Amino acid sequence: MSQQTDQLIQLVQSLTKAEKRSFRLFAQKNNSAGDQLYMQLFDYIDGVKHYNEQDILKKIPQIKKSQLSNIKANLARQILGNLRLLYKNESAEMMIREMLDFTAILQIKGMTMAALDVLDKARKLAKSHHETLLKYVILDTERKIETQFITGSSSQKAYDLNLASSKLLNKVNLFDKLSNLSIMIYGMYLKYGYVRNQRDYEQVRDFFFNHLPEINITRAGFYEKIYYYQSCVWFYHMTQDFLQYYKYSQKWVDTFTSASYKIKDEPILYVKGIHNALNALYMANKKEKFNQYLELYKIHGKEILSTNAISQTSFYFLFLYTHQLNAIFLSGNYDEGAKHLSDLKQALESNIYLWDDNRIMVFYYKLGCVYFGADDFNTALTYLNKISNSPVEGLRQDIQCFARILALISHYELKNEYLLRYQIKSVYRFLMKMNELQAVQKEILSFIRRTPEMNRKGLITEFTLLRSKLIRYQDDPFEKRPFLYLDIISWLDSKISNQRIQDVIQFKMKN
Repeated sequence: MSQQTDQLIQLVQSLTKAEKRSFRLFAQKNNSAGDQLYMQLFDYIDGVKHYNEQDILKKIPQIKKSQLSNIKANLARQILGNLRLLYKNESAEMMIREMLDFTAILQIKGMTMAALDVLDKARKLAKSHHETLLKYVILDTERKIETQFITGSSSQKAYDLNLASSKLLNKVNLFDKLSNLSIMIYGMYLKYGYVRNQRDYEQVRDFFFNHLPEINITRAGFYEKIYYYQSCVWFYHMTQDFLQYYKYSQKWVDTFTSASYKIKDEPILYVKGIHNALNALYMANKKEKFNQYLELYKIHGKEILSTNAISQTSFYFLFLYTHQLNAIFLSGNYDEGAKHLSDLKQALESNIYLWDDNRIMVFYYKLGCVYFGADDFNTALTYLNKISNSPVEGLRQDIQCFARILALISHYELKNEYLLRYQIKSVYRFLMKMNELQAVQKEILSFIRRTPEMNRKGLITEFTLLRSKLIRYQDDPFEKRPFLYLDIISWLDSKISNQRIQDVIQFKMKN
């Protein structure tokens, strides 16, 4: 299936009932033969589960094979055009761009002063919604009008435009540097995860501060603040400074709170801020505050779901499921948590929300951890194997590493000694490909390599020895990372005391 076809199917499937009804009314205004053909194609895609071009040509004989590509392109264009009309008043950015289009049309008609009036309205809207880049486009459009047409403006106008242009360019430059820094730091996190050692830390730190522009945060615009706080959030997240991670996540959310009208403009950006604050609270093990924030997130979610926008719905459930899983880890009640995962598993199976490979991989790992905690090692392996068998290379090496280690422990628990020997070799080869193993990884791998030869009666001694080796790494700033992914100490305690792992975790939380 071509990319064009795949995207068209996704577009049609993303439409709500109200959007489909609006599109049909939109299409009825045009009754040409071409329009009838694209509507017949729309009805076909909307009515079948599996797209089949041979079936289309058979059921709609008016469509010739040579026409199909053009009809698909026309259908996509018409749907997007209708959606633009439907939602133009809900987005300040779309309203401003429409005003710019009107300005160009008025210029063509020779109505220069009317064009400048529309441009003035666009400028006011862009200013009130902190649309720095569009403000510059508006100014540049006004400058072109003033230089190409006789508008009767004074020489002061030229001076004012020049001064405004210089100020805006400085803002655009700051905006550009901060947005680039934010996405580059986030890209580093997606590839490498948390810093592993002093060298990693220094590299990330030097990159961050060398690319961080000077900024007066009190005078910065809305988006400059957001990108600055975002960059700090990714940096402190990677470097595992969870206090600073929470601090800048909260500043991110507060920036929206102080300009509440921007929540409607940028609902996903706002939700991401709440998500990171929740994530920081989870990593800092602040259970009560985490639960309070999660309830606030759900309250805001009602507003998001009321819009029926698939992208907003997708992000809402992405973060909701993430923190519902984190809530299980904070409570330690894996048995109960495992009973309430059907919605998430169904969403992953159908990928109805079109989540990317990174998000899906994280969910697989967290699901594996929940079932591991509930002593359902077979189901845990089902999800952990999805990670190790992933065709995507170079993504989240940290998660891929710990998924394999957790899978080894699951095989050990299931007494799959033959599989364990094979898996040990496979995991060892994978870990050797990584740039550098941490001490915790080396100790765990060394222990598991010896388990087939160990006497079962002497395992308690071996578990105790491994625990004593690992416990000293728990508060090490670079070695504590593995404990964020896998509570290996609690697993060892469960083996030593002959208890279930969730009972050990719950006991620790109560004490």
